[in-house]
Amino acid sequence: MLDLHCHILPGLDDGAADVSVSIEMAKAFVADGVQVVACTPHILPGLYHNSGPQILQATSALQQVLDREGIPLKLVAGADNHITQSFVAELRSGHLLSLAGTRYVLVEPPHHVVPPRLEDLFFSLLIEGFVPILTHPERLTWIEQHYQTVKRLAQAGVWMQLTSGSLLGAFGRQARYWGERMLDDGLVHILATDAHNVTRRPPNLSQGRAAALKRVGAVEAERLVITRPQAALRNEDPVNWPSPEYEISASQVGYNDAPKAGSNVAKPAHTPSDRTSAEGGLVGRLRAVLGLG
Repeated sequence: MLDLHCHILPGLDDGAADVSVSIEMAKAFVADGVQVVACTPHILPGLYHNSGPQILQATSALQQVLDREGIPLKLVAGADNHITQSFVAELRSGHLLSLAGTRYVLVEPPHHVVPPRLEDLFFSLLIEGFVPILTHPERLTWIEQHYQTVKRLAQAGVWMQLTSGSLLGAFGRQARYWGERMLDDGLVHILATDAHNVTRRPPNLSQGRAAALKRVGAVEAERLVITRPQAALRNEDPVNWPSPEYEISASQVGYNDAPKAGSNVAKPAHTPSDRTSAEGGLVGRLRAVLGLG
C-alpha cells in the first residue's frame, strides 16, 4: 500500500516530535503493509512556517536515517498545503509542494469555516493542470451544510482523500458517518492515514482499507490504497483511471454511528451520486474553458 498523507517528518509540525518517533512510525508503516509514504507536513502561515525546500531536505535526511536502520520504507516529499490567497503562485514557486513533484497536490481548507471562493481556488488549480486533493473532507465541521459543494468539486475533477481513522470511529460519529456516506456516494479517490505518531494517531491504513472494503468491495478498496496512489506518484492523467465506485449497497450495510441527535441530516437510503449530470457551477465552467460545452 501507499500512504499519501502523513506527518512523519520530525519536528516540523504537530506530527513526529523527533526522529525516534519518526523511526517508530516507519516501522509501524512497514508492519502494516505500507511501502511508500508521502511526507506531508503542514504549511500553515502563522503556525507552521514550513516551505518546499525545507521539506525536501527533511525528507531526504529522514530517508537516509531509515536506510541506515534497515527500514524498507520509501519516502517522497509533499505537503499538507493550507489554503492561502496566493495558493497557485506559491505552488508554482515551490514554496508549496505537490506530491513528489507531480500534478497531484494536497489542499487543506479551514476545519471550521468555509473559506470564501473555495470553488474558485479549485477551478484555478484544475485550469493550471493540477489535480487538487481535498484532504479529509469527512472531518470538516461544515460538511453537513455544504455536502453539495463537496460533490460538485468531485464531479469537476477534484480528488477526495478520506482518513482511514474516520472509518474506524477515531474522529467521532460525525466523521465516520460522512466518510461512509462519501464512500457510498462514490466520491472518495484515495484513503490515507494522516498519521502523526504511533499512539493517538498511528499508521492504520490496513484497518481503514478493511473498513472501506465492506462498503465498496475489494476492487475499489485496492484502488483507494494502491492503484490510484501509484498513479498519482507516476503523475498519470486522472482520466486514465475509473471514477470511484461502490459494489455493496449502503441500504444493505447501513450507516454506522449516524449523526448526533438533533442533526438535520437524514439517514438516507443509498442513492449514488450522479457524477455526469452537473452542468452548472464549477463543472460547467470547466467544460466551457476546455471547449466541451
